[in-house]
Amino acid sequence: MSRVHLPIASQPTVSQHPISSSQGVGQSVYIETYGCQMNVADTTLMTEILGNQGYTTTKDSKHADVILINTCAVREKAEDRVFARAHELAAHKKSSARLGIVGCMAEHLKASILDKVPSVDIIAGPDSYRRLPQMINNQSTVIDTGLSKKETYEALSFPSEQNDTVSGFVTIQRGCDKCCTFCIVPLVRGRERGVPPRDILRQVHAHVAMGYKEIVLLGQTVNSYCYEDVSFSTLLQTIAQIEGIKRIRFTSPYPLDFTEELIETIATEPKICHHIHLPLQSGSNDVLKRMHRGYTREDFICLVEKIRDRIPSIAISTDILSSFCGETDLDHQATLDTMKEIRFDSAFMFRYSERSGTYASRRIKDDVSEEDKKHRLQTIVDLQHVISKEIFSNQIGNTESILIHSYSKRNDDQVIGRTNGFKSVILPKDMGNPGDIVNATITGSTMATLFGVPTSSSAQQ
Repeated sequence: MSRVHLPIASQPTVSQHPISSSQGVGQSVYIETYGCQMNVADTTLMTEILGNQGYTTTKDSKHADVILINTCAVREKAEDRVFARAHELAAHKKSSARLGIVGCMAEHLKASILDKVPSVDIIAGPDSYRRLPQMINNQSTVIDTGLSKKETYEALSFPSEQNDTVSGFVTIQRGCDKCCTFCIVPLVRGRERGVPPRDILRQVHAHVAMGYKEIVLLGQTVNSYCYEDVSFSTLLQTIAQIEGIKRIRFTSPYPLDFTEELIETIATEPKICHHIHLPLQSGSNDVLKRMHRGYTREDFICLVEKIRDRIPSIAISTDILSSFCGETDLDHQATLDTMKEIRFDSAFMFRYSERSGTYASRRIKDDVSEEDKKHRLQTIVDLQHVISKEIFSNQIGNTESILIHSYSKRNDDQVIGRTNGFKSVILPKDMGNPGDIVNATITGSTMATLFGVPTSSSAQQ
Protein backbone atom coordinates (compact mmCIF):
# COMPACT_ATOMS: atom_id res chain seq x y z
CA MET A 1 0.00 0.00 0.00
CA SER A 2 1.31 3.49 -0.83
CA ARG A 3 2.07 6.11 1.76
CA VAL A 4 0.92 9.72 1.70
CA HIS A 5 2.80 12.46 3.57
CA LEU A 6 0.53 15.48 4.02
CA PRO A 7 2.15 18.95 4.01
CA ILE A 8 2.08 21.30 6.96
CA ALA A 9 -1.05 23.37 6.54
CA SER A 10 -1.26 27.03 7.44
CA GLN A 11 -3.75 28.00 10.13
CA PRO A 12 -7.16 27.58 8.47
CA THR A 13 -9.84 30.21 8.60
CA VAL A 14 -12.34 29.21 11.24
CA SER A 15 -15.82 30.28 12.24
CA GLN A 16 -17.44 30.26 15.64
CA HIS A 17 -19.77 27.46 14.51
CA PRO A 18 -18.08 24.47 12.82
CA ILE A 19 -19.74 23.34 9.62
CA SER A 20 -21.35 19.91 9.77
CA SER A 21 -21.00 17.35 7.03
CA SER A 22 -22.37 13.93 6.17
CA GLN A 23 -18.91 12.59 5.33
CA GLY A 24 -18.81 10.16 8.25
CA VAL A 25 -22.50 9.36 8.63
CA GLY A 26 -22.94 5.71 9.52
CA GLN A 27 -19.32 5.30 10.61
CA SER A 28 -18.15 4.91 14.19
CA VAL A 29 -14.91 5.92 15.90
CA TYR A 30 -13.23 4.24 18.87
CA ILE A 31 -10.52 6.26 20.70
CA GLU A 32 -8.17 5.11 23.45
CA THR A 33 -6.22 7.77 25.34
CA TYR A 34 -2.83 7.45 27.03
CA GLY A 35 -0.88 10.10 28.90
CA CYS A 36 -1.62 13.44 30.50
CA GLN A 37 -4.73 15.58 30.83
CA MET A 38 -3.67 17.40 27.68
CA ASN A 39 -4.15 14.14 25.79
CA VAL A 40 -7.57 13.68 27.37
CA ALA A 41 -8.49 17.18 26.16
CA ASP A 42 -7.14 16.36 22.69
CA THR A 43 -9.34 13.27 22.55
CA THR A 44 -12.36 15.49 23.17
CA LEU A 45 -11.05 17.76 20.41
CA MET A 46 -10.80 14.87 17.93
CA THR A 47 -14.26 13.67 18.91
CA GLU A 48 -15.58 17.15 18.11
CA ILE A 49 -13.80 17.36 14.75
CA LEU A 50 -15.03 13.93 13.65
CA GLY A 51 -18.48 14.51 15.09
CA ASN A 52 -18.82 17.60 12.91
CA GLN A 53 -18.24 15.32 9.93
CA GLY A 54 -20.95 12.85 10.91
CA TYR A 55 -18.91 10.24 12.79
CA THR A 56 -20.25 8.76 16.01
CA THR A 57 -18.19 7.45 18.91
CA THR A 58 -18.34 3.88 20.15
CA LYS A 59 -16.92 1.89 23.08
CA ASP A 60 -16.70 -1.25 20.92
CA SER A 61 -13.34 -1.40 19.15
CA LYS A 62 -14.13 -4.68 17.39
CA HIS A 63 -16.96 -3.15 15.36
CA ALA A 64 -15.61 0.38 14.95
CA ASP A 65 -14.91 1.81 11.48
CA VAL A 66 -12.04 3.93 12.80
CA ILE A 67 -9.73 3.10 15.73
CA LEU A 68 -7.46 5.85 17.07
CA ILE A 69 -4.85 5.51 19.82
CA ASN A 70 -4.04 8.92 21.30
CA THR A 71 -0.53 8.59 22.66
CA CYS A 72 2.15 9.91 25.00
CA ALA A 73 5.88 9.98 24.23
CA VAL A 74 7.29 11.27 27.51
CA ARG A 75 8.55 7.84 28.60
CA GLU A 76 9.66 4.73 26.74
CA LYS A 77 7.31 2.48 28.72
CA ALA A 78 4.33 4.46 27.45
CA GLU A 79 5.40 3.84 23.85
CA ASP A 80 5.95 0.11 24.48
CA ARG A 81 2.46 -0.10 25.94
CA VAL A 82 0.95 1.57 22.88
CA PHE A 83 2.75 -0.79 20.49
CA ALA A 84 1.41 -3.79 22.39
CA ARG A 85 -2.10 -2.37 22.38
CA ALA A 86 -1.92 -1.48 18.67
CA HIS A 87 -1.07 -5.10 17.81
CA GLU A 88 -3.98 -6.29 19.94
CA LEU A 89 -6.46 -3.89 18.34
CA ALA A 90 -5.20 -4.70 14.84
CA ALA A 91 -5.74 -8.41 15.45
CA HIS A 92 -9.36 -7.99 16.53
CA LYS A 93 -10.63 -5.06 14.43
CA LYS A 94 -12.94 -5.61 11.51
CA SER A 95 -11.10 -5.89 8.21
CA SER A 96 -12.29 -2.58 6.77
CA ALA A 97 -11.45 -0.49 9.84
CA ARG A 98 -8.77 2.20 9.70
CA LEU A 99 -6.24 2.07 12.57
CA GLY A 100 -4.42 5.23 13.62
CA ILE A 101 -1.71 6.17 16.10
CA VAL A 102 -2.02 9.88 16.84
CA GLY A 103 -0.53 12.43 19.22
CA CYS A 104 2.93 12.81 20.73
CA MET A 105 4.22 9.32 19.98
CA ALA A 106 3.22 9.71 16.33
CA GLU A 107 5.13 13.01 16.18
CA HIS A 108 8.16 11.45 17.86
CA LEU A 109 8.50 8.24 15.86
CA LYS A 110 6.73 9.18 12.62
CA ALA A 111 7.02 6.55 9.86
CA SER A 112 9.17 4.26 12.01
CA ILE A 113 5.95 3.24 13.74
CA LEU A 114 5.19 1.14 10.67
CA ASP A 115 8.31 -0.96 11.31
CA LYS A 116 6.74 -2.22 14.55
CA VAL A 117 3.05 -2.09 13.60
CA PRO A 118 2.71 -2.39 9.80
CA SER A 119 -1.09 -2.52 10.05
CA VAL A 120 -1.32 1.13 11.12
CA ASP A 121 -3.09 3.24 8.48
CA ILE A 122 -2.83 6.73 10.01
CA ILE A 123 0.05 8.44 11.82
CA ALA A 124 -0.92 11.95 12.90
CA GLY A 125 0.84 14.43 15.18
CA PRO A 126 -0.92 16.76 17.64
CA ASP A 127 -1.12 19.64 15.15
CA SER A 128 -2.84 17.52 12.49
CA TYR A 129 -6.22 16.80 14.04
CA ARG A 130 -8.20 19.14 11.78
CA ARG A 131 -7.25 16.89 8.87
CA LEU A 132 -8.36 13.62 10.48
CA PRO A 133 -11.46 13.22 8.28
CA GLN A 134 -9.27 13.57 5.19
CA MET A 135 -6.82 11.00 6.52
CA ILE A 136 -9.57 8.53 7.35
CA ASN A 137 -11.01 8.72 3.85
CA ASN A 138 -7.62 8.30 2.19
CA GLN A 139 -7.15 4.66 1.25
CA SER A 140 -3.36 4.87 1.53
CA THR A 141 -1.23 4.88 4.65
CA VAL A 142 -1.20 8.52 5.74
CA ILE A 143 1.61 10.18 7.70
CA ASP A 144 0.86 13.74 8.84
CA THR A 145 3.32 14.88 11.49
CA GLY A 146 4.08 18.48 10.58
CA LEU A 147 4.22 20.87 13.53
CA SER A 148 2.56 24.27 13.21
CA LYS A 149 3.63 27.60 14.68
CA LYS A 150 0.02 28.80 14.79
CA GLU A 151 -2.36 25.90 15.40
CA THR A 152 -4.34 26.32 18.62
CA TYR A 153 -7.60 24.73 17.36
CA GLU A 154 -9.45 27.99 17.78
CA ALA A 155 -13.25 27.64 17.51
CA LEU A 156 -13.06 23.93 18.31
CA SER A 157 -12.79 21.98 21.61
CA PHE A 158 -16.39 21.94 22.70
CA PRO A 159 -17.22 19.91 25.82
CA SER A 160 -18.27 16.35 25.04
CA GLU A 161 -21.72 15.20 26.08
CA GLN A 162 -20.28 11.74 26.69
CA ASN A 163 -18.02 12.88 29.53
CA ASP A 164 -19.18 13.58 33.06
CA THR A 165 -20.08 17.18 33.78
CA VAL A 166 -17.93 17.69 36.85
CA SER A 167 -14.45 18.78 35.66
CA GLY A 168 -14.05 20.31 32.22
CA PHE A 169 -10.61 20.60 30.60
CA VAL A 170 -9.80 23.77 28.63
CA THR A 171 -6.47 23.92 26.81
CA ILE A 172 -5.16 27.49 26.95
CA GLN A 173 -1.66 26.88 25.62
CA ARG A 174 0.00 24.44 23.24
CA GLY A 175 3.68 23.64 22.91
CA CYS A 176 6.62 24.55 25.14
CA ASP A 177 9.62 26.88 24.87
CA LYS A 178 11.54 25.77 27.95
CA CYS A 179 13.62 23.07 26.23
CA CYS A 180 14.73 21.14 29.32
CA THR A 181 17.48 18.78 28.19
CA PHE A 182 15.65 15.60 29.23
CA CYS A 183 12.23 16.50 27.85
CA ILE A 184 10.74 15.52 24.52
CA VAL A 185 7.65 17.74 24.76
CA PRO A 186 9.00 20.68 22.69
CA LEU A 187 9.94 18.21 19.94
CA VAL A 188 6.49 16.62 19.76
CA ARG A 189 4.28 19.61 20.70
CA GLY A 190 6.20 22.42 19.03
CA ARG A 191 6.74 26.01 20.10
CA GLU A 192 4.65 27.64 22.79
CA ARG A 193 1.56 29.49 21.62
CA GLY A 194 -1.41 30.75 23.58
CA VAL A 195 -5.04 30.22 22.67
CA PRO A 196 -6.83 33.57 22.14
CA PRO A 197 -8.64 34.66 25.34
CA ARG A 198 -11.93 35.00 23.47
CA ASP A 199 -11.78 31.34 22.51
CA ILE A 200 -10.85 30.25 26.03
CA LEU A 201 -13.85 32.14 27.39
CA ARG A 202 -16.05 30.63 24.67
CA GLN A 203 -15.01 27.15 25.82
CA VAL A 204 -15.54 27.98 29.49
CA HIS A 205 -19.05 29.32 28.80
CA ALA A 206 -19.82 26.17 26.81
CA HIS A 207 -18.76 23.99 29.75
CA VAL A 208 -20.85 26.02 32.16
CA ALA A 209 -23.88 25.74 29.86
CA MET A 210 -23.52 21.95 29.99
CA GLY A 211 -23.41 21.96 33.77
CA TYR A 212 -19.69 21.55 34.51
CA LYS A 213 -18.80 22.70 38.02
CA GLU A 214 -15.00 22.84 37.76
CA ILE A 215 -12.77 24.23 35.02
CA VAL A 216 -9.22 22.90 34.65
CA LEU A 217 -6.90 25.07 32.54
CA LEU A 218 -4.22 23.09 30.71
CA GLY A 219 -0.82 23.95 29.28
CA GLN A 220 2.66 22.45 29.21
CA THR A 221 3.82 25.45 31.26
CA VAL A 222 0.40 26.88 31.90
CA ASN A 223 1.43 29.94 33.90
CA SER A 224 3.69 31.05 31.03
CA TYR A 225 0.48 31.86 29.15
CA CYS A 226 0.51 35.23 27.42
CA TYR A 227 -1.62 36.47 24.57
CA GLU A 228 -0.95 40.05 23.53
CA ASP A 229 -1.49 41.98 26.80
CA VAL A 230 -3.37 39.20 28.63
CA SER A 231 -1.36 37.46 31.34
CA PHE A 232 -2.21 34.19 33.04
CA SER A 233 -3.29 36.04 36.18
CA THR A 234 -5.59 38.29 34.16
CA LEU A 235 -7.07 35.25 32.44
CA LEU A 236 -7.75 33.55 35.79
CA GLN A 237 -9.40 36.67 37.17
CA THR A 238 -11.62 36.96 34.11
CA ILE A 239 -12.70 33.31 34.19
CA ALA A 240 -13.50 33.58 37.90
CA GLN A 241 -16.17 36.18 37.10
CA ILE A 242 -18.20 33.74 35.00
CA GLU A 243 -21.34 32.63 36.83
CA GLY A 244 -21.83 28.91 37.30
CA ILE A 245 -18.18 28.03 37.90
CA LYS A 246 -17.57 26.67 41.39
CA ARG A 247 -13.88 25.81 41.14
CA ILE A 248 -10.88 26.64 38.93
CA ARG A 249 -7.71 24.58 38.70
CA PHE A 250 -4.68 24.70 36.40
CA THR A 251 -1.75 22.43 35.53
CA SER A 252 1.19 22.44 35.22
CA PRO A 253 2.92 25.72 36.08
CA TYR A 254 6.63 26.32 35.59
CA PRO A 255 8.57 27.60 38.63
CA LEU A 256 10.37 30.40 36.77
CA ASP A 257 7.09 31.98 35.63
CA PHE A 258 5.29 31.83 38.97
CA THR A 259 4.88 35.54 39.64
CA GLU A 260 3.85 37.37 42.80
CA GLU A 261 0.81 38.59 40.85
CA LEU A 262 -0.23 34.98 40.32
CA ILE A 263 0.29 34.14 43.99
CA GLU A 264 -1.91 37.11 44.93
CA THR A 265 -4.60 36.05 42.44
CA ILE A 266 -4.77 32.56 43.93
CA ALA A 267 -4.84 33.98 47.46
CA THR A 268 -7.67 36.44 46.82
CA GLU A 269 -9.96 34.68 44.32
CA PRO A 270 -12.17 32.16 46.19
CA LYS A 271 -12.92 30.04 43.12
CA ILE A 272 -9.26 29.21 42.46
CA CYS A 273 -8.37 26.02 44.31
CA HIS A 274 -5.55 25.97 46.82
CA HIS A 275 -3.49 23.34 45.07
CA ILE A 276 -0.42 23.83 42.91
CA HIS A 277 1.46 21.14 41.01
CA LEU A 278 4.97 22.59 40.95
CA PRO A 279 7.61 20.36 39.30
CA LEU A 280 10.92 20.25 41.18
CA GLN A 281 12.60 17.46 39.15
CA SER A 282 15.77 17.46 41.30
CA GLY A 283 17.07 18.93 44.56
CA SER A 284 20.64 19.13 43.26
CA ASN A 285 21.83 22.39 41.71
CA ASP A 286 24.32 20.54 39.51
CA VAL A 287 21.57 18.30 38.14
CA LEU A 288 19.16 21.21 37.70
CA LYS A 289 21.84 23.01 35.68
CA ARG A 290 22.35 19.97 33.42
CA MET A 291 18.59 19.77 33.02
CA HIS A 292 18.48 23.46 31.97
CA ARG A 293 15.64 24.10 34.42
CA GLY A 294 16.68 27.72 34.94
CA TYR A 295 16.41 27.78 38.74
CA THR A 296 18.36 26.51 41.73
CA ARG A 297 17.24 24.50 44.72
CA GLU A 298 17.32 27.72 46.75
CA ASP A 299 15.16 29.53 44.17
CA PHE A 300 12.57 26.76 44.32
CA ILE A 301 12.45 26.68 48.13
CA CYS A 302 12.13 30.48 48.22
CA LEU A 303 9.17 30.30 45.82
CA VAL A 304 7.46 27.65 47.94
CA GLU A 305 7.96 29.78 51.05
CA LYS A 306 6.42 32.82 49.31
CA ILE A 307 3.40 30.77 48.24
CA ARG A 308 2.90 29.25 51.69
CA ASP A 309 3.34 32.58 53.46
CA ARG A 310 0.56 34.12 51.38
CA ILE A 311 -1.64 30.98 51.13
CA PRO A 312 -1.13 28.90 54.29
CA SER A 313 -3.71 26.28 53.24
CA ILE A 314 -2.00 25.57 49.90
CA ALA A 315 -1.33 21.95 48.92
CA ILE A 316 1.74 21.47 46.72
CA SER A 317 2.47 18.40 44.62
CA THR A 318 5.48 17.90 42.37
CA ASP A 319 7.38 15.86 39.77
CA ILE A 320 10.73 14.28 40.60
CA LEU A 321 13.01 12.79 37.96
CA SER A 322 15.60 10.57 39.61
CA SER A 323 18.98 9.47 38.21
CA PHE A 324 19.39 12.01 35.44
CA CYS A 325 22.70 11.92 33.58
CA GLY A 326 25.68 12.45 35.87
CA GLU A 327 23.69 12.24 39.09
CA THR A 328 25.87 11.19 42.03
CA ASP A 329 24.96 9.82 45.44
CA LEU A 330 25.38 13.35 46.80
CA ASP A 331 22.99 14.72 44.15
CA HIS A 332 20.47 12.05 45.07
CA GLN A 333 20.80 12.92 48.76
CA ALA A 334 20.21 16.59 47.89
CA THR A 335 16.88 15.61 46.36
CA LEU A 336 15.92 13.65 49.47
CA ASP A 337 16.94 16.58 51.68
CA THR A 338 14.88 18.98 49.57
CA MET A 339 11.84 16.72 49.80
CA LYS A 340 12.21 16.63 53.59
CA GLU A 341 12.48 20.41 53.75
CA ILE A 342 9.56 21.22 51.47
CA ARG A 343 7.29 18.28 52.38
CA PHE A 344 5.20 17.94 49.21
CA ASP A 345 1.65 16.68 49.67
CA SER A 346 2.22 14.18 46.86
CA ALA A 347 4.54 13.54 43.95
CA PHE A 348 4.89 11.86 40.59
CA MET A 349 8.25 10.11 40.73
CA PHE A 350 10.18 8.57 37.85
CA ARG A 351 13.64 7.37 36.98
CA TYR A 352 15.30 8.88 33.94
CA SER A 353 15.06 7.11 30.61
CA GLU A 354 16.67 8.56 27.52
CA ARG A 355 14.32 9.93 24.84
CA SER A 356 15.75 10.09 21.34
CA GLY A 357 16.05 13.54 19.86
CA THR A 358 16.42 15.41 23.16
CA TYR A 359 19.52 17.42 24.00
CA ALA A 360 20.42 14.93 26.74
CA SER A 361 20.27 11.98 24.37
CA ARG A 362 22.60 13.76 21.97
CA ARG A 363 25.03 15.52 24.30
CA ILE A 364 24.95 14.05 27.84
CA LYS A 365 25.92 10.49 28.71
CA ASP A 366 23.33 8.40 30.56
CA ASP A 367 25.84 7.06 33.03
CA VAL A 368 23.76 6.03 36.06
CA SER A 369 23.49 2.25 36.33
CA GLU A 370 20.11 0.54 36.24
CA GLU A 371 20.75 -0.82 39.72
CA ASP A 372 21.35 2.67 41.09
CA LYS A 373 18.31 4.01 39.20
CA LYS A 374 16.03 1.43 40.80
CA HIS A 375 17.48 1.94 44.29
CA ARG A 376 17.36 5.75 44.16
CA LEU A 377 13.82 5.86 42.86
CA GLN A 378 12.67 3.46 45.56
CA THR A 379 14.19 5.61 48.30
CA ILE A 380 12.43 8.67 46.85
CA VAL A 381 9.11 6.82 46.68
CA ASP A 382 9.49 5.50 50.21
CA LEU A 383 10.26 8.96 51.60
CA GLN A 384 7.32 10.57 49.81
CA HIS A 385 4.99 7.86 51.11
CA VAL A 386 6.03 8.69 54.68
CA ILE A 387 5.56 12.43 54.13
CA SER A 388 2.20 12.01 52.36
CA LYS A 389 0.92 9.68 55.07
CA GLU A 390 1.74 12.25 57.74
CA ILE A 391 0.18 15.13 55.79
CA PHE A 392 -3.00 13.20 55.04
CA SER A 393 -3.22 12.03 58.65
CA ASN A 394 -3.08 15.64 59.81
CA GLN A 395 -6.33 16.28 57.92
CA ILE A 396 -8.29 14.06 60.32
CA GLY A 397 -10.80 16.14 62.24
CA ASN A 398 -10.89 18.92 59.64
CA THR A 399 -14.05 19.98 57.86
CA GLU A 400 -13.47 20.06 54.10
CA SER A 401 -15.50 21.27 51.13
CA ILE A 402 -15.68 18.29 48.75
CA LEU A 403 -16.61 18.30 45.07
CA ILE A 404 -18.02 14.84 44.33
CA HIS A 405 -16.52 13.51 41.09
CA SER A 406 -17.77 9.95 40.67
CA TYR A 407 -19.42 6.90 42.13
CA SER A 408 -17.00 4.37 43.59
CA LYS A 409 -16.24 1.38 41.38
CA ARG A 410 -15.22 -0.69 44.40
CA ASN A 411 -18.14 -0.01 46.71
CA ASP A 412 -21.69 0.79 45.60
CA ASP A 413 -22.30 2.60 48.87
CA GLN A 414 -19.59 5.21 48.32
CA VAL A 415 -18.81 8.25 46.18
CA ILE A 416 -15.41 9.83 45.52
CA GLY A 417 -14.66 13.52 45.64
CA ARG A 418 -11.78 15.97 45.99
CA THR A 419 -10.96 18.64 48.51
CA ASN A 420 -10.06 22.18 47.53
CA GLY A 421 -6.46 20.98 47.89
CA PHE A 422 -7.01 18.15 45.38
CA LYS A 423 -6.97 15.29 47.88
CA SER A 424 -9.23 12.34 47.08
CA VAL A 425 -11.98 11.68 49.63
CA ILE A 426 -14.24 8.65 49.96
CA LEU A 427 -17.72 9.52 51.25
CA PRO A 428 -20.99 7.68 51.94
CA LYS A 429 -23.12 7.55 48.79
CA ASP A 430 -26.08 9.28 50.42
CA MET A 431 -24.01 12.47 50.82
CA GLY A 432 -24.57 13.46 47.21
CA ASN A 433 -24.06 12.85 43.51
CA PRO A 434 -21.26 13.76 41.08
CA GLY A 435 -21.22 17.51 40.68
CA ASP A 436 -22.44 18.25 44.21
CA ILE A 437 -20.26 20.21 46.62
CA VAL A 438 -20.68 19.01 50.21
CA ASN A 439 -19.04 19.58 53.56
CA ALA A 440 -17.45 16.56 55.21
CA THR A 441 -15.55 15.89 58.39
CA ILE A 442 -12.40 13.85 57.74
CA THR A 443 -12.35 10.73 59.89
CA GLY A 444 -9.55 8.63 58.42
CA SER A 445 -6.69 8.58 55.95
CA THR A 446 -4.09 6.60 54.05
CA MET A 447 -1.04 8.04 52.30
CA ALA A 448 -3.20 8.94 49.27
CA THR A 449 -6.85 9.01 50.35
CA LEU A 450 -9.08 10.66 52.93
CA PHE A 451 -12.33 9.31 54.37
CA GLY A 452 -15.19 11.56 55.40
CA VAL A 453 -18.66 11.67 56.93
CA PRO A 454 -21.39 14.30 56.72
CA THR A 455 -20.96 17.57 58.52
CA SER A 456 -24.05 19.47 59.66
CA SER A 457 -25.58 21.55 56.87
CA SER A 458 -23.31 19.84 54.34
CA ALA A 459 -25.25 20.21 51.12
CA GLN A 460 -24.14 23.09 48.91
CA GLN A 461 -25.51 22.60 45.41
